[in-house]
Amino acid sequence: MSEHSPQGHMTAAAGPPARAVLVHDEILTRYNFGPAHPMGPGRARLSIELAAQLGLLAHIAIRPPARSDPELLEAVHAGGYLAALRTGADHPEFGLGTEENPVVAGQAQVAELIAGATVEAARMVWSGSTSRAVNISGGLHHAMPSSASGFCLINDAAVAITWLLEHGARRVVYLDLDAHHGDGVEKIFWDDPRVLTISIHESGLTLFPGTGFSRDIGGPSALGTAVNIPVAPDVPDEEWLQDLHAVVPPLLAVFRPQIIVSQHGADPHRADPLTHLELSMDVMSLACRSVARWADDFAGGRWVTLGGGGYNRDSTARLWTHLIAAAAGVEVEPATPTPALWREQIGPGASSTMGDDGAPDLRDRFRRDRLVPDERSRALVETSRAVFPYWGLQPF
Repeated sequence: MSEHSPQGHMTAAAGPPARAVLVHDEILTRYNFGPAHPMGPGRARLSIELAAQLGLLAHIAIRPPARSDPELLEAVHAGGYLAALRTGADHPEFGLGTEENPVVAGQAQVAELIAGATVEAARMVWSGSTSRAVNISGGLHHAMPSSASGFCLINDAAVAITWLLEHGARRVVYLDLDAHHGDGVEKIFWDDPRVLTISIHESGLTLFPGTGFSRDIGGPSALGTAVNIPVAPDVPDEEWLQDLHAVVPPLLAVFRPQIIVSQHGADPHRADPLTHLELSMDVMSLACRSVARWADDFAGGRWVTLGGGGYNRDSTARLWTHLIAAAAGVEVEPATPTPALWREQIGPGASSTMGDDGAPDLRDRFRRDRLVPDERSRALVETSRAVFPYWGLQPF
């Protein structure tokens, strides 16, 4: 097959096409902290361009973001912090103007619009105008109520979940697959039994933000609703996917979420410069499709999905293209060639396919909803023992 016809490796999912929306505008791609910062420009733009060149945008409707409601932002973030953010000046007391979170002109407005885009995605799904909605610019999960943190200024996922709760949702799942612990979202809903947060991430013993251990299970009014799966830096593909599949579906079956909000940072990939995980694109894209299936099986099909971290442009663009495909109900096979024009944009070392050479084919192994592994990882055992009893589930 010619490299100019990559669509030949794409197949539509069985059944009717998914009704899916991509909430996007060019302005969302401007979220960055400068060309020398890991959160530099180009991540979202290159993802959209790859999806377009593969023909995926023909399978998903594109809608513009809505502006953030100031009162909704203040339901999540302190007014003093938001005021400081909008000044566009250094405020180290709020985490602004630091090496981690330098101040760049216009970034506050873009951050607010990203939050508005995630709220719009949630609104469209909750209202029934679509069943799946994507905001690849979202997933800024480290932002705290009163400070910026970890390149994140406004916690768009928490803002959207707050909107859902204000509009009648009583059971929301937030699922975080970023290499870093989803600490901001967890903190905001730490003692809220209506929100089940699940984060699978590199252990806080070896990676920022140093939190998210199995024993961290939620506040006194919401014990068992914070679920953390901290994996070792050298976790193999199969073990990571096993942990995810063994923990998440049984919890979803008991919690019965009305909607799933998921975050898909690309930084667990082996090419990422800021983390120690070594996952393949093949297993990460498979996880995208697993979450899509879980939304159908456990949440009435209602799924809002976000981007997140990811500091290698090649792997980030490929993963978020797989995420768009999963939402659209199209499977992009690992062998699908990447378009020549996109490889030119990436530059030397650009991947020739949508998967990774030498990655194990685990697709058939992970078709079932719950797996009982023969070899049970430490993370799986500790997490299941910490939270499963609260849900009447047998730990591993």
